[in-house]
Amino acid sequence: MRSLIFLVSLTTFCAFAETRLGKPLTLREAVPVSAVASKPDAWVGKTVQVKGRVSEVCEKMGCWMNLVDPATSQTLRIKVNDGEIVFPKEAIGKMAVAEGKMAKIEMTKDELVAQMKHEAEANGKKFDPSSVTGGRTIYQVQGTGAVVLD
Repeated sequence: MRSLIFLVSLTTFCAFAETRLGKPLTLREAVPVSAVASKPDAWVGKTVQVKGRVSEVCEKMGCWMNLVDPATSQTLRIKVNDGEIVFPKEAIGKMAVAEGKMAKIEMTKDELVAQMKHEAEANGKKFDPSSVTGGRTIYQVQGTGAVVLD
């Protein structure tokens, strides 16, 4: 009987396990990724807490993760300074809540090529600089904390 109670307790505990990363979350409620991704300019400069499924994590440093809204497939990147937070690769496929300040980054063509080249190298992927035809505006959350839900 004790073994059964222990097993049920362990299963219940594991069902609610989570991985906390960085600083504690401060906002009371998360919004879906789609709420921010669909009107990013409205969120620029504001602290935002978003919830979505982890679709990708930086392979080399764990310095960013992409959250996707399961309902709309819209994606938002959560980026931190290298080593500040290390997003675990095991988070891919799990739901997560992340918090930070929404940033708008205007990139020239050369800056975009450099960033995409760096990301490709870090993730062991091929990159063709001629595929970049111009600059781009990038919106991302400058992350301060996150919780990966198991």
